[in-house]
Parts: sequence; C-alpha cells; structure tokens
Amino acid sequence: MTIAIAPMIDWTDRHYRYFMRKITKQTTLYTEMITSNAILNGDKDYLLGFDGSENPLILQLGGNNPTDLAECVKIAEERNYSEVNLNVGCPSDRVQKGAFGLSMMNDPKLVASCVSTMKINTKLPISIKCRIGVDDNDSYDALSSFIGQLVDAGVDHVCIHARKGWLKGLSPNENRTIPPLDYECVYNIKQNFQNLILGINGGITTVSDITKHLSKLDYVLIGREAYHNPYLFSNIDNVFYGQKTKQLSRVEIAESLYPYIEKQLSNGFKLHHITRHILGLFHGQPNGKLWRGYLSTESTKENASNEVVIKALDLVR
Repeated sequence: MTIAIAPMIDWTDRHYRYFMRKITKQTTLYTEMITSNAILNGDKDYLLGFDGSENPLILQLGGNNPTDLAECVKIAEERNYSEVNLNVGCPSDRVQKGAFGLSMMNDPKLVASCVSTMKINTKLPISIKCRIGVDDNDSYDALSSFIGQLVDAGVDHVCIHARKGWLKGLSPNENRTIPPLDYECVYNIKQNFQNLILGINGGITTVSDITKHLSKLDYVLIGREAYHNPYLFSNIDNVFYGQKTKQLSRVEIAESLYPYIEKQLSNGFKLHHITRHILGLFHGQPNGKLWRGYLSTESTKENASNEVVIKALDLVR
C-alpha cells in the first residue's frame, strides 16, 4: 500500500468505494468503521457486502473486546477482505460510550491484546489507526511506548493521524481541524521504529503533499479531500504505481456508473444513496455548482433514476 483513502463514517460506504474504483484501481480503500457488535449481531450481508472490484479493501473495526474482534476477523477473511484495521482514533460520543476508538489510546495493553488475539485468528494483516495522543496523554514518550507495544503484539502496520485528539471539548469535526498537525512527530516514530510499516493521515490535499510524506514514510491516507475532490485521484495510478492507463474524463466516469446505478436501484437503494457521493466529481470546474445543485435536489425525488444523472451532466458538458 502506498496511498489509501481513509475510513470515514457515513461516507466510505459501498457506493462511494465503487465510484472511486472508476477513478483509481490501485489506491487502497477502507470501509467506514463498523463495530464488532454490529457485525456479530446484525445483517452481515448488508454491513459487509462489497463489489469484488473494490479490492484491495480494508475492513475497519470498532471495538475493544479481543474475543469479539477475533470472531470478526474470521468473518472478514471468509468474505475476502484484504486486511482488518482497528480504529483507535475516533473521538465521537457514541464511540466513547462504547469505550473504544480514541479512548483506547489510554490503555495500550488492551490494544496490544486486541492485536495479538486478532493475529492468531486470521491470516489477514492486522493494522491500527490512531492519533499522536489523547487529551493530556500526548507526550512523545507515551506515543512511542504505545507503538512499541503494538509492534511487540505483531501489528503489521500503523497509520497515525498527525493530530492529537480530545475526548471532551471538541466535536469529531473540530478534532479533525483544531488540534495542530505535527508531522515531525510521526516522522520521528518512523526513525525509532524503522522496521515498522508506518503511514500518515491528516491535512493531505495535494500530490505534492503525498510525495513529501512518502519521502519519509511508507504510505499516506487521504480523507476529506478524497471525498470532496475525488478527481484528485485520476492520475494517482500513473504517477505513484507506474501504471499506463487511460485517464477517464469526469463525464466518462459519471457515464460509467449507469449500469451500477440501475442495479442498485433494483436492489432497493435510492438514487441519492449513490449520487450523494459523486457531488464532488466536478469540484473546481465550470458549472460544478449546477451539477451539485441538480443532483442534490432531484436525486431525492420519488422514482429518481439515471435520467437525473444524465440531465445533471448536460449542465456541465
């Protein structure tokens, strides 16, 4: 993995991932975080279903019970996911109530136990996504100790969001923007753990940013920019993976979704379930606002179909 699109709750669902595969074949994709409890007790086909074209696809789990997580990795392996990632960075209230996500950074031994238990129950790689710190537990020594325990537990790789997180006082959105970025902290972790495959997340918005981080680290995760400006990835395969593939235009990408949309509508999904993820396709382009406005308005109407996308394209051609 060199470049990946970060897991984002309510955003990186199956429809968004399928759409992104029309733009980039090589970029690694993540599911949105799915809790172990939901997987063990819910509709597995709905929660875990994906199109084969989405691979390499990483299942991100939320949970703190090693036994439950072990069962989930078995299920992930059966369903042909490429990897399983444990979320140790989400600060939302709902996640805090479940005592997982970011709060787990305060209990490195528990996280290490989760990793080691998951590892012995699957052949899939097991990774962690965390922050550089949590609340006042934000010293470099604390982070280094945390990473060291993950390494001892056998973690395959770690991605660090280069901001600390606050469990109280900041909303999840504020936690993504207010705490200052500290890329040097992540670079230093790599120097201390040179054999650890280490990635970085946070504030990465350009190809230049990607190149800079890859000169010091093993991979990058891109989140909000990938969602709001998906065409950023249109040349990623050629630039970073040495592929020599035709770069589809924005219009061609939209048109390529027609068969998928028809299939998903017949499976019970509504048009807006899909089109909400493609609003940024014409980001920064003339008439891009018309594209977004028309799709946003018309896709929610009863019996909305591919005709809505066709007419939206007419506005930007």
